[in-house]
Amino acid sequence: MTSVSCPASAFQSARRAIFSTLVIATVCGCATRSDADPRDPWEPFNRSVFSFNDAADKAIFKPAATVYRNVTPALVRAGVTNFFGNLDDAWSFVNSLLQFKPISAADNFMRFSVNTVMGVGGIFDVASEMRIERHREDFGQTLGRWGFAAGPYVVLPLLGPSTLRDTVALPVDVRGDIVANMHPIATRNSLKVLDQLDTRASLLSFSDSLDEVALDKYSFTRDAFLQRRRNAVFDGNPPDDDAQGKPTTP
Repeated sequence: MTSVSCPASAFQSARRAIFSTLVIATVCGCATRSDADPRDPWEPFNRSVFSFNDAADKAIFKPAATVYRNVTPALVRAGVTNFFGNLDDAWSFVNSLLQFKPISAADNFMRFSVNTVMGVGGIFDVASEMRIERHREDFGQTLGRWGFAAGPYVVLPLLGPSTLRDTVALPVDVRGDIVANMHPIATRNSLKVLDQLDTRASLLSFSDSLDEVALDKYSFTRDAFLQRRRNAVFDGNPPDDDAQGKPTTP
């Protein structure tokens, strides 16, 4: 595995960049249109960041993910996906507890335990074969369950779609990310690159379809993201009207 080195303060720099983004977005709020989506008061700024991210994806991330998919056997890619999914289950277990979801917490704990021991560190997804359900949870969802509103939609440089609530939660999610806290730094960074490559490769078909069918990629991505996050907070059963901002369309 090729190691990718970067300063140990990379995540601190990322947090500073996110904070700067929010400050700029707030300043740009005065430039919003009167007919703007109320969930997206910073749309002009967000569209510019979206365009930057899209250009970076086409120039760097998508080609790299395509090479990864083409040269890596499907069985190996499945093992990589399972490995990182298993690590995510550990943080999902913590957030399930914080959200007072005992069944989800038990499932995530069992998944992590079974896959770590019987699945050779999570390379094999034995828990799914045993029909132990996976429940994806992060700290943004936890804040939502605690009653914090999603706040404005925001597009973060390189990180993509988010909300003000999810952006505030991001540093906590970084602290809960096992890979992000690994040492030595070269190993951590190599694993993060591999994780991002594998994630992007899994979305290649979707992004190709989006390029073909979406008249406005920005609006489509925003609406899909906000709906998915809203459903995640309420376990797929959001109320007709809630603190997340926009009432459910009948």
